[in-house]
Amino acid sequence: LMDMALAGLGLLALTPLLLAIAAAIRLAGGGPVFFRQVRMGLDCRPFTMFKFRTMFRDAEKATGPVLTRPDDERVTPLGRFLRRWSLDELPQLWNVLIGEMSLVGPRPPLPYELECYAPWHRRRVLEAKPGITGLWQVTGRSRTTFEDMVRLDLRYARTHSVWTDVKILLATPRAVFSGKGA
Repeated sequence: LMDMALAGLGLLALTPLLLAIAAAIRLAGGGPVFFRQVRMGLDCRPFTMFKFRTMFRDAEKATGPVLTRPDDERVTPLGRFLRRWSLDELPQLWNVLIGEMSLVGPRPPLPYELECYAPWHRRRVLEAKPGITGLWQVTGRSRTTFEDMVRLDLRYARTHSVWTDVKILLATPRAVFSGKGA
């Protein structure tokens, strides 16, 4: 309930910013405002996750799914700005509002990533609902190894509480504004 209430309030409070970002994406090159991607949620159930589109139109179709690099030429100039400040993630508040995600939890993997997981890696999507932010995001982000990320996610799943979530939520702006590991 806390997730849904905060996501609803966040969507309402951020409406002017969300509309401005949507307009900027539209003006910068047309095409869809949102990027939709199937991710794996709690208990390995697929769901459609929303983000603001940060790449040129049809970039993923042309090259297939790949990990993006900071110098990825498929990312638009506006997209770089949105990613730098994690503004591209704001539409995931909708996923939280409808119960597919939580504000805090492990990042949801792509289906093909889940297929490559060792059995113990799968516990990160079996033991906690995926989140917009999480222990991994506030402690290391992309500066950590995959194994370390899984360990952090499992630690969160074992020990999470409302207080833990509040601490992670309060630490998220610092992680975003520092840009470390983004």
